[in-house]
Amino acid sequence: MAWSIAQVAQMSGVTSRTLRHYDEIGLLLPARVGGNGYRYYEENQLLRLQQVLVLRELGLGLAEIKEIVERHTDPIAALREHHQRVLAERDRLDEVARMVERTIAELQQNEGKTTMSKISRPENLFEGFDGARYAADARERWPEQWQQSGQKELLASRTPQELEQMQREATAGMIRMAEHMLAGTPVDAPQVFAELDVHYRHLSESWTPTAAQYLHLARMQAQEEQFRANYERVAEGLAEYMCDAMTAYAHARLS
Repeated sequence: MAWSIAQVAQMSGVTSRTLRHYDEIGLLLPARVGGNGYRYYEENQLLRLQQVLVLRELGLGLAEIKEIVERHTDPIAALREHHQRVLAERDRLDEVARMVERTIAELQQNEGKTTMSKISRPENLFEGFDGARYAADARERWPEQWQQSGQKELLASRTPQELEQMQREATAGMIRMAEHMLAGTPVDAPQVFAELDVHYRHLSESWTPTAAQYLHLARMQAQEEQFRANYERVAEGLAEYMCDAMTAYAHARLS
């Protein structure tokens, strides 16, 4: 049995435009194309689409998804692997939920204190977050630069202690930026740029973004919820302040 692209879109919730894009990039080819140019899909294509959607839910980019689904010819083996990924993601989200619960409890206990003194251990704000999700956006948008950077190998070579230290340093930098924001420091002030020098230097250890790419990261952190929420947990308005500061920095130092 075959289903038209419109029927597949309706049953899967994926738009016809997205299905056509998956065809164009070789991720999900239709079983056949009719004389009228319409795409038709059969059971094998529906199973592959399910794999694609599962991996998208796990935050993987399209290039990585294509590599994974093409590696498996046995649909049962593929589903078993995806099932393990989903279980691992469930465990990670459970840890995120516990982290949020701890933060809520600590904020309630310290209610009435100033914003920057409510959290006794700010590094705990980011327990449970997967840094690979943040790297995935750069990998998908700039695959050539990603391959040249060697970031995947660099992250893989880090010990758990080194990764924890990186997380602590990033958190400390966000807190210092929040202090500048609460003090009313202009985003192009020397002390703000000094913080962003450190921020950019840390990025450049594995991937050196151009001015345009740094501007994209600035917008992404302010607009995309998974990134924005990290800043807003430190101080309300920090995501926009960081975006404005990174924009000023890109124009002044990277252009």
